[in-house]
Amino acid sequence: MNHQHTHTFKKFIKYFWIAISGKETEYTTGSIRKAIFMLSIPMILEMLMESIFALVDIAYVSKVSVNAVATIGLTESVITLVYALAIGLSMAATAVVARRIGEKDVDGARIAAVQAISLGVVISVLIGIIGIIYAKDILALMGGERDLIAEGYGYTQFLIGGNITVVLLFLINAIFRGAGNASIAMWALVLSNGLNIILDPMFIFGFGPIPEFGVMGAAIATNIGRGTAVIFQLGILFFGWGKIKLMAKDLVLNLKVMINLIKVSLGGIAQFLIGTSSWIFLMRIMSEFGSEVLAGYTIAIRVMMFTLMPSWGMSNAAATLVGQNLGAKQPDRAAISVWKTGKYNAIFMGIVSLAYLFFAKSIITWFNATPAVVKSGALCLQVIAAGYIFYAYGMVVSQAFNGAGDTRTPTKINLISFWMFQLPIAYVSAIVLGWGEIGVFMAITLAEVLLAVLAIVWFKKGKWKKVQV
Repeated sequence: MNHQHTHTFKKFIKYFWIAISGKETEYTTGSIRKAIFMLSIPMILEMLMESIFALVDIAYVSKVSVNAVATIGLTESVITLVYALAIGLSMAATAVVARRIGEKDVDGARIAAVQAISLGVVISVLIGIIGIIYAKDILALMGGERDLIAEGYGYTQFLIGGNITVVLLFLINAIFRGAGNASIAMWALVLSNGLNIILDPMFIFGFGPIPEFGVMGAAIATNIGRGTAVIFQLGILFFGWGKIKLMAKDLVLNLKVMINLIKVSLGGIAQFLIGTSSWIFLMRIMSEFGSEVLAGYTIAIRVMMFTLMPSWGMSNAAATLVGQNLGAKQPDRAAISVWKTGKYNAIFMGIVSLAYLFFAKSIITWFNATPAVVKSGALCLQVIAAGYIFYAYGMVVSQAFNGAGDTRTPTKINLISFWMFQLPIAYVSAIVLGWGEIGVFMAITLAEVLLAVLAIVWFKKGKWKKVQV
């Protein structure tokens, strides 16, 4: 019996190592289970790096002042719009690149990569100029008070001004993922976040010749970290070992490919904005119940984000598998990949939901021991965890549509589940019927169940198999 276990463990370690070193790149033949594992592992690690960075950043900055933390909060909500554009473009880039790689058309993949990057540069330069000139106005518009704006506008200026580092980091990683080089994307984030964690305290509190920048230092460190990673990515695109290698001759505009990318990315941008805006409305409803309930909710959502990272990784793997297999004219293999990924995700999410149901209070207490905060945070974890198995399938199937280049269907599903269902139910049950915060939590869970059901029903119809990108 033990020999069997050791063998399985050795095999796991071997594949894990191949996955993060990026040796394996063929996903249209062979074992689907292995393909899911090979793509998911680096994507999961990449997602975890992102969330660790978010936590570290807040930890350092909260030592500066309350205003500093608030500045980050307000700036983040504006930067979300930049993320929306970056995520939309990234979805399109992954879908088109994966499709070309599946068709064995590496030139087409290269052309798509160049057009996506050019689009990203143009958009982010425009946003950057606005951010640098109007940083104070942006904070004022978000409701920042005078002293907060005076202390924090440098952070906003640097972060929005340097948004090109965020946009390119996202985009080039999406290109690597579509090509099946998920491990390169992971190493780029290891580099960016590793640097960030080292540079953050140096620039915030000062170190040797570096003066103390306060909250602005966090933005400087972030830009240096991400900028370095972007240089690393470009190095790999031009001189590296990825599937896609760019030459000087590739650097030309191709309007047809660019317009196609814009079309596919509109759906991605819409999905992200629908999701984000519904979170903002839910926050607004939650703020009616006082700051302790709001704090509990915020902590619970942060905790969930952390445990959702592996699920996001698996969902991204499903997107790449769908794109490449459709390109290789294997729609059935694409569909099987999705159901298998959904199953693994459901098993993972099922285990997490049990942990939440039993240990919710202890988990929230690690972050904040105020009884009211613990009570509402734990309730939030328990109620939302009840829908986790549905959520697992909903996430994978939605990403599968995106990987096929059908970004419209998930947009429709999001509209129905979040705007037409979740927000009205949250408002009516929490405020009108007076159920309080549990009304909001129930609305979130029911919306996720609805989303999964709609996604599965539409996926089974199979129209995504015929999408051309």
